[in-house]
Amino acid sequence: MVAVGYARVSTTDQNPQLQIDALEAVRVARVFTDRGVSGAKTSRPQLDAALDYVREGDTLVVRKLDRLGRNTRSILEMIDGLHERGVGFRSLTEGITTEGPMGRAMLTIMAAFAQLERDTMIERTRAGLAAAAANGRKGGRRPKLDERQVKRARELRASGMTANEVGKIMDCSRATVYRYLATETDLSSADDTAL
Repeated sequence: MVAVGYARVSTTDQNPQLQIDALEAVRVARVFTDRGVSGAKTSRPQLDAALDYVREGDTLVVRKLDRLGRNTRSILEMIDGLHERGVGFRSLTEGITTEGPMGRAMLTIMAAFAQLERDTMIERTRAGLAAAAANGRKGGRRPKLDERQVKRARELRASGMTANEVGKIMDCSRATVYRYLATETDLSSADDTAL
């Protein structure tokens, strides 16, 4: 009988270490980690690998139930599939396990609440964006570079620096430099070997 951990972060900017530490604290034999993969996606390569790895008598462990999936149906279908294979499931944060009928009932309830929490968050976000738009404000991320920084980035690119070099100076990624200077003709030059 082996405990196998699964961790997932939705974006590449997020760090899964908190999840990994929690899983290692309960002495899982191995941790599979998906990075930059939304729970809403059906294809999660490391989750697929973990599901392939576990055998009868093993237990799949996650730090939090929503790491396994984003809606009640998909979570319960996955756990039912594990149960049919004789594989257990445990969620550390919620303190639930599939052992016994009470554990399975609690799992169903917790999955429903996890979905409710996500649906409520989406609804609030949409309402907030609609209210902001009605007041003439635009939602979304704050710009990485302000006008002064964009001007400086243009000057650096014009001086012959690569987008990668400009990004290091401006404390942003090469992709951000390209995004902000996309209209600049010098971006089409072939001297940028950092690609």
